[in-house]
Amino acid sequence: MDKRLLDILCCPDTKQPVRLMNSAQLEALNAAQRQQGVKLADGSALEAPLKAGLITADGKTVYRIEDDIPVMLVDQAIATQQIASFPS
Repeated sequence: MDKRLLDILCCPDTKQPVRLMNSAQLEALNAAQRQQGVKLADGSALEAPLKAGLITADGKTVYRIEDDIPVMLVDQAIATQQIASFPS
């Protein structure tokens, strides 16, 4: 992802800065998606594992990246609180 774009993006809900998820966070989310399922903010299920994602500075919200395009929609956000032992 372009560093300049990452520098200007923020959470559309809380306005917190976002950063790329690290490998431990990505693995924890994908493991949860495979094992028990992960819900998006709109209540629908996350259908496929993430290849990349952005996480808010407080570590509470994830936005997926699809084809190098961040999906910064509030109803498509993933709350990390639904994932037990999510790494910060």
